[in-house]
Amino acid sequence: MKIKDVLKVLGFVAVLLLIVWGSRSFWEVRPSDIRDLVISFGWWAPVVFIALLTFRPLVLFPTSIFSIAAGLAFGPYNGFIYIFIGAIGGASLAYVISSFLGMKFWRKPSPKMSSVREKMAENSFFYILILRLLPFLNFDLVSYLAGAGKVRYLPYIAATAVGIIPGTIGFVFFGSGLSGEDRVHLYVAMAMFILFFLLLFFTRKRLKDWFGDSKDEK
Repeated sequence: MKIKDVLKVLGFVAVLLLIVWGSRSFWEVRPSDIRDLVISFGWWAPVVFIALLTFRPLVLFPTSIFSIAAGLAFGPYNGFIYIFIGAIGGASLAYVISSFLGMKFWRKPSPKMSSVREKMAENSFFYILILRLLPFLNFDLVSYLAGAGKVRYLPYIAATAVGIIPGTIGFVFFGSGLSGEDRVHLYVAMAMFILFFLLLFFTRKRLKDWFGDSKDEK
């Protein structure tokens, strides 16, 4: 094994250990805890919040918790802006890390994963957009897979920017509603979630066709 390959493996192990340690450390963090932390920085609160969100992929902390915290701390409109900036930063960081480390084990996936990866490479924007819209997929997993799969950055980040909008609006308005300032925000969030899940329900067969192995591929 070449020294370069050894360094990549060691780098990946180091990142993995950091992720495991960070995930355990943040396991019990609540949206209100994040709100209290960032608000304590006063005028620097938005900067601190965006920085935390940008480096969040290193510990795989759920983006939904940060989105709710943004609504609690900054309200629905400023909260959305800060979440959007931080999420783009975090998605870029995860992409760069996975691209730099190589992650060869992701480059030899199962046949089904290989099929998805090929489709992502052929139509990067479309498939990354769909993956970002799916609520049950881990945000960081998509970022790391895109980087390891050599998906081009511009289509990847553009699809990410568009795909995170619905979920971000829902969670930020939900967090703002929980603050008690305007209960209408809770209703807006609930309406967003209901419409979103209805859309996924009625398009589930099409999604399966897009990401599954078709008969022509067999």
